[in-house]
Amino acid sequence: MQLGVIGLGRMGGNIVRRLMKAGHDCVVYDRDPKPGAALAGEGAVAASDLADLVSKLKAPRAIWVMLPAGEITEKTLKDLADLVLPGDTLIDGGNAFWKDDVRRGQELKAKGLHYLDIGTSGGVHGLERGYCLMIGGETETVERLDPIFRALAPGKGEIEPTKHRDGRNPRSEEGYLHCGPVGAGHFVKMVHNGIEYGMMQAFAEGFDLLRNASAKDGLPAEYGFDFDVAEIAEVWRRGSVVTSWLLDLTAEALAADEELSAYTGNVSDSGEGRWTVDAAVETATPAEVLTSALFARFRSRTDHTFGEKVLSAMRAGFGGHVEPKKP
Repeated sequence: MQLGVIGLGRMGGNIVRRLMKAGHDCVVYDRDPKPGAALAGEGAVAASDLADLVSKLKAPRAIWVMLPAGEITEKTLKDLADLVLPGDTLIDGGNAFWKDDVRRGQELKAKGLHYLDIGTSGGVHGLERGYCLMIGGETETVERLDPIFRALAPGKGEIEPTKHRDGRNPRSEEGYLHCGPVGAGHFVKMVHNGIEYGMMQAFAEGFDLLRNASAKDGLPAEYGFDFDVAEIAEVWRRGSVVTSWLLDLTAEALAADEELSAYTGNVSDSGEGRWTVDAAVETATPAEVLTSALFARFRSRTDHTFGEKVLSAMRAGFGGHVEPKKP
């Protein structure tokens, strides 16, 4: 299939590469011409602007926008809506707020356009590992673009099959799922990121406790332990119930530098953590762990612990996130 992709950063560029590797054709555009030129050298068609991208796509067009949530995505989608034709599909694969998706879907439907919101998880490793896709939108549109989603998703791989799944949706086993109407994809991704905060905070606090186990002023020496946290991270990777990619990233960072001296522990938060807490309030759903994990990130910006260095290391590992620059 043919797909237009706008925004060729850490994830957008690799989405294009994974699609081309699977035999799909991509027309690409970025405000910075360098990544587009690089992808053109790998087989993509580079466009000079949005209008040029639209002109290079065959109807019915499908255009995937992979830009930061907020004004730049909003403007890009509005500009595209004036360039494409009824029957074309616009996709937001970034981390947009799901209520914005509902509004956009209604606005674009009035123009005869289709809209999908796709929560995309996989970070900078998606080219090799694949992307977990959480899709919102009309069933007919999702099914028409199924080859694109199948190519981007991880596939079954070596993961042990889940028991008792006879008769259930096979696509979720491949790593992608039509979650519901417009807005549903980014709602599910929002909750995913909230859970991610909680899991990361648990690891961070646990390793902070292990590292500080010997620092017990006023207690008998036999009550203190001098743990090698890098080795503990490694042994937990082998058969423990907390085995996960986040633990893999933590073990890798600790093996490289047990002090994590490259990190200050100043941990940013994406909008999705806050939106998850807002949704919990709106639906009167208890979310103590997710809320506490968000507040812990706020506190990290004034007082840093070793645990927060662990958080920074994990964020750098899966998403290439860097700590905020000092003012």
